Amino acid sequence: MTVRIDRIQTTGASGHHDESDPALPCNSWIVGDDEECVIIDPGADPDTVLDLVGRRETLAIICTHAHHDHTSAVPELSLRTNATVYLHPDALDQWREVHPRIDPEGELADGQQFQVGDATLEVLETPGHAPGTVCLWAPELRAVFTGDTLLASGPYASPEGGSDYSTMEYSVRKRLFPLGDDAVIKPGRGKDCTIANQRAEQS
Repeated sequence: MTVRIDRIQTTGASGHHDESDPALPCNSWIVGDDEECVIIDPGADPDTVLDLVGRRETLAIICTHAHHDHTSAVPELSLRTNATVYLHPDALDQWREVHPRIDPEGELADGQQFQVGDATLEVLETPGHAPGTVCLWAPELRAVFTGDTLLASGPYASPEGGSDYSTMEYSVRKRLFPLGDDAVIKPGRGKDCTIANQRAEQS
């Protein structure tokens, strides 16, 4: 069956933001076919995610990083789908700041692969935005899920602090640019773009 990519946009303010700050919409991604799927960065609305998942088996819930606005729905989704949550171990301390009662069962490592339908998701370690940040590369789909490492506007420094912009730039050039100009960036916020777009912007 053909694997497709679905986007859900939710708005969930980070747990570290002042309540008066405007919440930033986040993208959640579901990658799969009619039988099974993987959820990436579930955001803040578990019911909307589950409506789109439908009757499919959820193979994994994968977090590109541990910021609250991308992960607040994770515990409920894990409970309701019985899917393993995967997070890079370097992100665990930040995870526990907002989810102190439950730890992810699965760890992410560079080069690790997830198979969903006839597509592969490969973990790319891309430090800089937050501790333990990763991207997910799907070569058969020519798509890379970048979380907040790379948006259409460029590398994204967290308003919560803790981002290292020069490290992010290095990650983008070393890990993402080699994927090819036609690779489509599926970011954690905002619209899609391509590696070609970003290469031109950062040249």
